[in-house]
Amino acid sequence: MAHRLLDKVIIVTGAAQGIGFGVAQLLAQEGARVVIADKQVEKGEAAAQTIRDAHFHYTDVTVEADCAALVRTTVARFGRLDGLVNNVGWFPRATIEETTTEFWEAVMNVNVRGAFYCCKYAIPALQHAGGGSVVNVGSVHGLQAYANLIAYGAAKGALLNLTRTLAGAYAPDRIRFNYLIPGWVMSEGEIVLAESRGRDAEALKALGEQQAFGRHQTPQDTAYACVYLLSDESSQVTGTVFHIDGGMSALTWRERRMG
Repeated sequence: MAHRLLDKVIIVTGAAQGIGFGVAQLLAQEGARVVIADKQVEKGEAAAQTIRDAHFHYTDVTVEADCAALVRTTVARFGRLDGLVNNVGWFPRATIEETTTEFWEAVMNVNVRGAFYCCKYAIPALQHAGGGSVVNVGSVHGLQAYANLIAYGAAKGALLNLTRTLAGAYAPDRIRFNYLIPGWVMSEGEIVLAESRGRDAEALKALGEQQAFGRHQTPQDTAYACVYLLSDESSQVTGTVFHIDGGMSALTWRERRMG
């Protein structure tokens, strides 16, 4: 089915690369007008040039004024706002002993505060449009913890609760909020993180083959779910935890290895 998002105006944060870029590409293919929000100017502008009707807007989601300007500029340019994908995320590893106050606050700012700001300023625009859809990109670590992802797991857990709270609060306004859990996506960020831990491309490929379906996920796997959650097809879907994690939340690591 083509044009499932025809003429909808949708903001995607962190869309200069990785999952966000893949989401922005598919939304545009389905007829949406996409605003790429990112603080990577060169990459963001280049990404927008490759996507039909896309517009880049510099945004640091940890800065409230940037998020307010993002929504304001989007509505001024396109006349409305129909959807938001809070995709920006940062997943540095640290145990609780290694986690400083500064580290904790930095992880919370990117993964929770950014989504809070974007929702805060998007909601009035979505109300004015008669409703809309917000997709908060979460993580399996928001449900089940890893010892070296203390701050990240807490942040994604908080994002889940924020999603559910807003889903209940704004259902009368026909604004839907859903929490989307991708699997292990082979993005630029994942590659950089792996290389910093001494893993090369072959090692990453081998780890991917140990996943339940025998491969890493791609940004497009997440994008397909976003299209559904942003479209009118999901008009009765809100407050959900939407798993597209390739079984990560259902299987233990040992089961994935043995599977």
